[in-house]
Amino acid sequence: MRQQPSVGPAGDQAPKSTPVTFTDPVLAAVLANRFEAIVREMTNTVLRSARSVIVSNGRDFSCAIVSGDGELVSVADGLPVHTFNSHMQAANIARLHPDLAEGDAFIDNDPYRGNTHPADQTVMVPVFVDGEHLFTACAKAHQADIGNSLPTTYHPFAKDVYEEGAIIFPCMRLQRNGRTIEDVIRLGMRRIRVPEQWRGDLLATLGAARIAERRLKELCREHGTARIKTFIKEWLDYSERLMASRISALPTGHMDVSSTHDPVPGFLPDGIAVKAVIDVDPDAGEITVDLQHNDDCVKAGFNQTEATARSSVMAAIYHSLGTGLPRNSGAFRRIKVLLRENSVVGIPRFPASCSIATTNVADRLVNLVQSALAGLGHDIGLAEGGLCMGVNSGVISGEDFRNGGRAYISQLTLASNGGPASAFADGWGTYGIPAASGLTYRDSVEINEIKFPMIVDHLRLVPGSAGAGEHRGGLAVETCYRVREGTMTVVTNSDGQLFAPQGVLGGQSGALGASYLVHEDGREERIPGFGVHVVRKGQALRGTTNGGGGFGDPAKRDPALVLRDVCEMRETIERARDTYQVVLTENATVGTLAVDAERTAKMRRLEVI
Repeated sequence: MRQQPSVGPAGDQAPKSTPVTFTDPVLAAVLANRFEAIVREMTNTVLRSARSVIVSNGRDFSCAIVSGDGELVSVADGLPVHTFNSHMQAANIARLHPDLAEGDAFIDNDPYRGNTHPADQTVMVPVFVDGEHLFTACAKAHQADIGNSLPTTYHPFAKDVYEEGAIIFPCMRLQRNGRTIEDVIRLGMRRIRVPEQWRGDLLATLGAARIAERRLKELCREHGTARIKTFIKEWLDYSERLMASRISALPTGHMDVSSTHDPVPGFLPDGIAVKAVIDVDPDAGEITVDLQHNDDCVKAGFNQTEATARSSVMAAIYHSLGTGLPRNSGAFRRIKVLLRENSVVGIPRFPASCSIATTNVADRLVNLVQSALAGLGHDIGLAEGGLCMGVNSGVISGEDFRNGGRAYISQLTLASNGGPASAFADGWGTYGIPAASGLTYRDSVEINEIKFPMIVDHLRLVPGSAGAGEHRGGLAVETCYRVREGTMTVVTNSDGQLFAPQGVLGGQSGALGASYLVHEDGREERIPGFGVHVVRKGQALRGTTNGGGGFGDPAKRDPALVLRDVCEMRETIERARDTYQVVLTENATVGTLAVDAERTAKMRRLEVI
């Protein structure tokens, strides 16, 4: 921090003619953590008070604090796909509402003006201190239903926003003078299939934003508005310097890379090509990712919004560069993302559908950038993470016979994909999907069985499904569930069933995902990754997720780790021998396995030490 005169005691305001700067790095660290603590309190509020399973159980929501002049200040542990664009969304308040005032609150899920996709609904509260709009508190929650023409939070088959059918609130005023505008509530209650669930989640996010408003005002009273404003400026500048320093330690790199999303029969027979040109400039301390060479928007729900395209790149770079980098607008200054209008990976042109903009292509983009950066060496980057959203993440709906046929709808997060391996560790076993960075939770089986008329038959890891490597990927998970009575509609939109997550630097790809309809007689029918499936009593859905990609040559993996994986049923003896080149022998007396060091060394063509 620069050594210049500071403000007076805590709570005092410096005269307007006196520049205010920091001299105390300890206080700066304290304030940075105070902002994170406020975001965490917002998060706990939503987690404990939301109505839907996807928010209160799956934790598919995020909170953030944005400065009044549009800089992202703090996100704590929010999902990157949600939070890395919060400042873009908050900017709509002042632009669309020149009469902005104390006591206002806004609701926004407009994918064409800074939001992620229509199913992510954000409540924003402008925070005024001494009459000045100093902050905006943002709480975004994924909706189990947003009024789509199909009973699903995602609509992969929508040719445009009209066929999609989602109700869109384009930064509408939700409260004035602290009083709720009931017209907005009535509109949502009429259009949503589960109106009370939607209203409960809305109140939870509104409550979180109002708590942030209260805490931010308290913080300004405690330390003085001038000191807080100075902290924000210098904290963002400091964050920029940290990011520039981290990038300056990398080698110069130019990468022209591409990946492919699975085909969608009848809509996208060739899949979707995802392309990126990446330039790492250590002298300038910048990384530029050019996404302008991607195809035009498609007539389906896969189009990226500007927010998700930018956030996916940011997430991949943060994944790759290691820990300790603040996630705010200051650090973002060193990452340039180049987009073009009307591109499937860019800025959508109305009325292109962006229904599944937070997953699918976004996940491919995260994987593409982080795996490309691994090619630079220097122990950065990651392999590709699992991105399958099959029956384990399907959106279930129907009528519950247990309460008079009342309608239900919810997205499952029963199982997780295997995470990507890195230069330092195996892939995370509860990774989720790349765009969520492992921050969503897996559903409780028991809560789902209580809430919905379903039975989960099993949930288990799939041995040998991880991408092999010096560090292996996380394992795929298999799940199977059925309906208790009547029928259940399940909508799926799963990538990763044809093109698997790739390994890097000699690492192998993770397992493909798969989905099956299990008939009453036990016969299994393979079903597409994308579809609307009606499951009747006596039938079940079974599916596996992806394993994560491996990092490095499998033949360099520590044999003791291979032995451990086999003993824990994460790997098979056959893969240990054929893939990892590790020979295991069994002691028939005690029934245990051990590494045959001599034969393993011979197989790996190494000298026995």
